[in-house]
Amino acid sequence: MGKKRKHSELTVTESKKKDEIASERPKRTLMGWKDKVGEKETDSPVFRNKEKVLVTCSRRIIYRYRHLMLNVVSLLPHCKKDNKVESKESKGAALNELVELKNCSSCLFFECRKQKDLYLWMAKCPNGPSVKFLVNAVHTMEELKLTGNHLKGSRPILTFSSNFDRDPHWKLLKELILQIFGTPKEHRKSKPYHDNVFVFSIVDDHIWFRNYQINVPHNETDKVDRGGLDKMTLVEVGPRFCLNPIKMFGGSFGGPTLYENPFYISPNQIRALEKRKKAGKYAKKVKAKTRRKMHELSNPLEPDEFADLWKE
Repeated sequence: MGKKRKHSELTVTESKKKDEIASERPKRTLMGWKDKVGEKETDSPVFRNKEKVLVTCSRRIIYRYRHLMLNVVSLLPHCKKDNKVESKESKGAALNELVELKNCSSCLFFECRKQKDLYLWMAKCPNGPSVKFLVNAVHTMEELKLTGNHLKGSRPILTFSSNFDRDPHWKLLKELILQIFGTPKEHRKSKPYHDNVFVFSIVDDHIWFRNYQINVPHNETDKVDRGGLDKMTLVEVGPRFCLNPIKMFGGSFGGPTLYENPFYISPNQIRALEKRKKAGKYAKKVKAKTRRKMHELSNPLEPDEFADLWKE
């Protein structure tokens, strides 16, 4: 039989356990407010960006668009890739649940329709806003074979053309792109310096994306001084794509419509017009053939008197 502990020993151990228990953790929010280490709760907290992006695609996506998605994943060290999602009407609820399970705050969803058209959803989850784009002029890193080569995981510099500040919907798009494509400072998978640039420019109401490497000479003769930008050059890395905004919603993957593009024409309508043009050409050919036959029947040729001359 073991000896019983004295009452004084029990009280000492209980007091030690109470002291050893950690203080209550600060409340975690979406963007990650975190108290300073070693300071009281009354002091001002330090903001720590915990932005994480979930990148996924729909089923039956073709290989070119899947390669584009993988290129985007390689450019964003703060993203998380997930399995394919069925692109149905209820995809918004499924994606919001996935984002919550993966502990992310944003989502990039590549949706392929009819194995021809690629749509890109950018959404802030779970409260919105969200934007639906039609992706055109897709060129992946593998097919471009450009000479640029920046380090994987480095934090990109985001640059925007001046016409992003022209209209309110472009301002909202700029802020959404900044939060999704901007790598958080001191992220554990990112490198603590910049060696590439993401360029977003608006031309013909389309957003064109380019990725460039910052090339700096490191020879002793051409060594660049701090702040000297004259000898720096930009070399394109890839990928390339063009985003045509369709609709902006107040919620995540739905909700009230904030903006609708009046110049947007769906690819199905364009294909239907092309088929009608081809069908019109064929109908013209058939009408011309029937007119020719009717003309031949109404105007028969006279018998040739020399037709049987050379027959044996």
